[in-house]
Amino acid sequence: QVRLVESGGGLVQAGGSLRLSCAASGLTFSDYAWNWFRQAPGKEREFVALIGRSSSITYYADSVKARFTISRDNAKNTVYLQMASLKPEDTAVYFCAAEVRATYAYWGQGTQVTVSS
Repeated sequence: QVRLVESGGGLVQAGGSLRLSCAASGLTFSDYAWNWFRQAPGKEREFVALIGRSSSITYYADSVKARFTISRDNAKNTVYLQMASLKPEDTAVYFCAAEVRATYAYWGQGTQVTVSS
């Protein structure tokens, strides 16, 4: 079956960096676009970043633009989110999602990111 496993979350001070990974199995990784979302306590889940089937296509939420970088490694079936200049408001559970034909077909279980001030 399909499995998406996020990792790399943790506690970091404001201004620090983290790299999240999402390892996928049970699907043809290269057939999908990949997204990162996040959900803070008491808030709706929000879009963070997208990478298309081609790595040349990326899109970011305004709140993370120029600080976060999404990338993919088709050979490793893994999508990454490099996060820099982290702010306390980046604190959330981060989820990866596989997208095909404008549908989020599969979701991971999430990884917690906590940014202390």
